Amino acid sequence: MLREAALRVTRPRVAVLSAVRDRPHADTESIIGAVREELPKVSHQAVYDGLRALTEAGLLRRIQPMGSVARYETRVGDNHHHVACRSCGALADVDCAVGSAPCLTASDAHGFHVDEAEVIYWGLCPACSPEPEHTHSS
Repeated sequence: MLREAALRVTRPRVAVLSAVRDRPHADTESIIGAVREELPKVSHQAVYDGLRALTEAGLLRRIQPMGSVARYETRVGDNHHHVACRSCGALADVDCAVGSAPCLTASDAHGFHVDEAEVIYWGLCPACSPEPEHTHSS
């Protein structure tokens, strides 16, 4: 994968790619922790550099929901969206509802050639949602 993207294969890059693949939507600190399980002496900077290089090469996607830290995923190139919990910050993939990439057509693109749409649906995850109220008939 790294060679196909014209990236030099290094142990930190391989470890970063593996950590993100195993932990979709992980933040940088979680990725650093996972990489250090495999490479205990790796520096923060090596992980940051790996994330940047892998993202620029299109092997990772960086997402940053409003009010959240940056997160990374290996699911790239399909223009999927995300659903985010307003309470705990849980994040999950959501496939495009209709059509093909970019799957949303702007009502007025102002002359832009749109090649990607980024949508985040916000709400409460099942763990944070209040229990549904029970209605009783008398």
